[in-house]
Amino acid sequence: MPKSTVTYWNPLAPEHQKDWIPIPGLEGFVEELTLSIDLKTGEYSRLTRFLPGADTAMFGGKSHLYPEEVLIISGRLYDQAFELWLEAGHYASRPPGELHGPFRTDVGCVVFEVSFPNRVS
Repeated sequence: MPKSTVTYWNPLAPEHQKDWIPIPGLEGFVEELTLSIDLKTGEYSRLTRFLPGADTAMFGGKSHLYPEEVLIISGRLYDQAFELWLEAGHYASRPPGELHGPFRTDVGCVVFEVSFPNRVS
């Protein structure tokens, strides 16, 4: 089965605020909105929203066995692993195993993410 498809819509529009789902363990700090997913391979595209004041230090940094791509859409996010403030327009194509995070934001941040969990190295 290929990734799900949808006609044009604006996931950032006010009428879609109800569609965001809190990430377990980070309720009130980080939310996600899946844009498309391939249920067979697990590949997905999603938006992750870090609310103002969010801090994931309690979870430490993370890495995974598959590649992913991220693009900062709005706001800014501090990635402690790289000691870098990521702002709108920053892009990364992360290789499997790359450490990233923990993250924090003062003003909030929206990240577009494409993950490939079936492409384990």
